[in-house]
Amino acid sequence: MLNSIGLQNPGVEYFMEYDLPWLKNQDVAVIVNACGSTIEDYVELCKILNKADIDGVELNLSCPNVKAGCLAFGTTYEGVKEVTSKVRKVLDKPLIVKLTPNVTDITLPAKGAEDAGADAVSLINTLLGMSININTRKPYLANNTGGLSGPCVKPVAVRMVYQVSQAVNIPILGMGGIINGGDAIEFMLAGASAVSIGAGNFIDPYTSVNTVKGIEEYMKNHNIEDINDIVGKVKMN
Repeated sequence: MLNSIGLQNPGVEYFMEYDLPWLKNQDVAVIVNACGSTIEDYVELCKILNKADIDGVELNLSCPNVKAGCLAFGTTYEGVKEVTSKVRKVLDKPLIVKLTPNVTDITLPAKGAEDAGADAVSLINTLLGMSININTRKPYLANNTGGLSGPCVKPVAVRMVYQVSQAVNIPILGMGGIINGGDAIEFMLAGASAVSIGAGNFIDPYTSVNTVKGIEEYMKNHNIEDINDIVGKVKMN
């Protein structure tokens, strides 16, 4: 899937008044994805979220940084460390930093998050992609480029999760093309303590349920009692 839908939403006040009460009745953990255009945006948003009855915050550092020429916060060690450290000062709740894959070395932003006090990192966000209509000779997306997700990005995501697992000591939430239990196991073997499913839900609304069943089947077939026993246990050639 190649998309450029942005991060439009009704805002944190609306979320806290209307969406959060419903979520709290679903017997699930509530982790809020927070985004912004400037460091000040992130800090102000997390100040508000720190007072909310939520279980944690995922800091989306793949957003445009208006004050830095529309670069992404998450592309450098320094950028990730700066925004994460300032948010950490105002947020007492668990903090996950979501990293962009559109970098030369994914371990540097991950280290920046760890050094700034993040409790975990999540990766990967979408890869930057483009598609052109050969008849009009114009890109299909109005924004020209967009985020590529789905099964096609999984090998890149697994590789980056492995690299980050070798560079930091905090937990990793792995994502990128997971559509079944085998995919999830790959991420765990590479070093992910947990996994997330995105584009797969567009293919089949039961993707998450079936993935859990697939993980359970794998555990039975390999006599695994604790799924944590396989985290980071890939046997490299």
